[in-house]
Amino acid sequence: MSKKKESLLIRILQILGAHPNKSFNYKQIASKLEFDSEEIRKQIQKDLQKLLKEKKIKETSKGKFQIVPKKLFVGVMDMTQNGSGFAIVDGLEKDIYIPNYAVNKALHGDLVEVEIVKQRPGRNPQGEVVKILERAKTHFAGIVKMFPNYAFIDPDDVKMYKEIFVKKSDLNGAKDGEKVVVEMYDWPEKVGSPLGKVIKVLGQPGEHEVEIHAILDQYDLPYEFDPEVQKFADDLPKEITPQEIKKRRDMRKTTTFTIDPFDAKDFDDALSVKKLENGHYEIGIHIADVSHYLQPGTILDKEAYNRATSVYLVDRVVPMLPEVLSNELCSLRPHEDKLTYSAVFEMDEEGKVYKEWYGRTVTHSDRRFTYEEAQAIIEGAEGDFKEEILLLDKIAKKLRKKRFQNGALTFDRIEVRFKVDDKGNPVEVYFKESKDSNKLIEEFMLLANRKVAEFVTKKLPPKEKTFVYRVHDEPADEKLMELKTVVQKFGYDLDLKDRRSIIKSINKLLEDIKEKPEENMIETLTIRSMSKAVYTTDNRGHYGLAFDYYTHFTSPIRRYPDVMVHRLLQNYLDRKPSPSKEEYEKKCIHATNMEIQAATAERDSIKYMQAKYIEDFKDEIFEGVITGVTEWGIYVELVANKVEGLVRRTEMRDDYYYFDEDEYALVGEITGKKYILGDLVKVKVKKTNPIKKQIDFELIYESPEDLKNINKKNNSVTKGNPNKKKNNKSNNTRKHSKRKKK
Repeated sequence: MSKKKESLLIRILQILGAHPNKSFNYKQIASKLEFDSEEIRKQIQKDLQKLLKEKKIKETSKGKFQIVPKKLFVGVMDMTQNGSGFAIVDGLEKDIYIPNYAVNKALHGDLVEVEIVKQRPGRNPQGEVVKILERAKTHFAGIVKMFPNYAFIDPDDVKMYKEIFVKKSDLNGAKDGEKVVVEMYDWPEKVGSPLGKVIKVLGQPGEHEVEIHAILDQYDLPYEFDPEVQKFADDLPKEITPQEIKKRRDMRKTTTFTIDPFDAKDFDDALSVKKLENGHYEIGIHIADVSHYLQPGTILDKEAYNRATSVYLVDRVVPMLPEVLSNELCSLRPHEDKLTYSAVFEMDEEGKVYKEWYGRTVTHSDRRFTYEEAQAIIEGAEGDFKEEILLLDKIAKKLRKKRFQNGALTFDRIEVRFKVDDKGNPVEVYFKESKDSNKLIEEFMLLANRKVAEFVTKKLPPKEKTFVYRVHDEPADEKLMELKTVVQKFGYDLDLKDRRSIIKSINKLLEDIKEKPEENMIETLTIRSMSKAVYTTDNRGHYGLAFDYYTHFTSPIRRYPDVMVHRLLQNYLDRKPSPSKEEYEKKCIHATNMEIQAATAERDSIKYMQAKYIEDFKDEIFEGVITGVTEWGIYVELVANKVEGLVRRTEMRDDYYYFDEDEYALVGEITGKKYILGDLVKVKVKKTNPIKKQIDFELIYESPEDLKNINKKNNSVTKGNPNKKKNNKSNNTRKHSKRKKK
């Protein structure tokens, strides 16, 4: 089509679009276009028929046409490194592909309105961004590139596809090559780059503290408390008065202890055990009473609400509360009286609950256990409170078994952790795995969260009341179908006929992949196929846990929703009226958003540390599993240390590879060789960029027979890998350490 004809089509659409409720014939359109020639009128008639066939207009009466209103979708942008992206829309079977020329200044995470402009059979529909509804963020960390009268900031975030223009007067003293935080304040219509101003100079790129602070500042995570907030916290009364104890159930004489990670500093939960005369047991789940110190409306409460959650980066914690609260006043430290909020159950050894009680208590922890110490006792070692720990372990296993029988999912994610030297450099990767001692604590916390939600909803007046739930919706059918398609390529399957079949087959899948190279990848894909858990005042149950009622009650030191739950529970125990649902729903949305932001920052810090760690292994050969296949290359996760990097398609030299979307594969055009999800490959570290959190691998090409043998090795994660060592120091970690350079 000539440019002239294309322009005429667009102008016809513009005229009809400017009057969406009116109909026009070809003569009226020609008049508005100010064309009077017979040739143009004939072309307008042809174009109207073309637009009618494309269903962009409709014929309202003979010879009269009206624009068809655009169908717009609201979604969240997921950008790629090349400036194109996908709009993720709830309820759509496939994400909407947005080419880079149709992004229209939208950035990663933005909430946007999108119009579908082209349906592509078997592929994602193609669309364009019509309107940006809400920016996900406006702060970016990056490096200054100085010019005589202005500068550009090159963002660290690889999904930020544009450099940010900064006037010389807005540089805030930043110099060429320095790492800064820039605030994007505008992006005018006909300007190629967003405009920004430097709000903080961090220092030299690559320095550990600079890079960690860049992550914190990029996500607006305040690592220090304002002086007035700190002073308010410091001035809180330290002593527990006799008057306060009288208001509470005194449980200081009941055997009580905590079980936490060896490096924990805040202990927000404890368990107590007492045998009753009827042969049952009184099990107490005691949670730090943060709400006693965090009074509504105070400067301290406002700060805790704004932060909403503690953030756990690889080498530090950004706490929700000042240390005087999190590590001292509220922490259930051994041999100290503490104010607590408790859920107390009368139970038998089978885990059946006969009675329940909730309220404010005062407790005294007799012993602080690490997970390793408790695990040793469970496995037969002697130790303090052995009888109590073995009883709790027995009950926890009954609760866990029943939960799975009721349809809970069995995710046991391996967490990647780093051991760092005194300069913050990573020297060891280790994997934190859940053992019986971890699961013991988990089951009793789940019990408290479930029973509190059920008690408030069903047993306390008024009937209609505001409460904060932690909900997890059922996964979308199309997401499960996509997961089924992927796992079938590895010889597994999913039965999707009903909820029970889905849960049973997913749990079997998670069990079958244990210790297989594809374990982490399939587990990650399975989690991604699930809906996201959120906070809300509308109870919809928790799909993954198979609970009809669920909340967060057990971690108020690090989560603000738990503080809200404590307040609401006490409000109803005191027989007070229900507070505003709308107000609490706003708080729930804020808490969910801050949780997502914290998780993103945590992932960034892990990626940074992985890139920093692996750069000392350049040119070493590793075995890895393909965890992602895209048009720009394959992502490979190293078996030894779970570091993930990219093998770029353009650097695969033995053939020209194209992306087969249906097969999730890169396919060689000449040889037909395929690289698919789950394949074992050999790679070496080619290039690292910790600042951009990027790792590039290079494929090590094997003979066809060698490749065949590699992909048969699905029986052991560690077999044949010289970099993998057993960890003899701890019973719930595995590690991979740096070796001295020769």
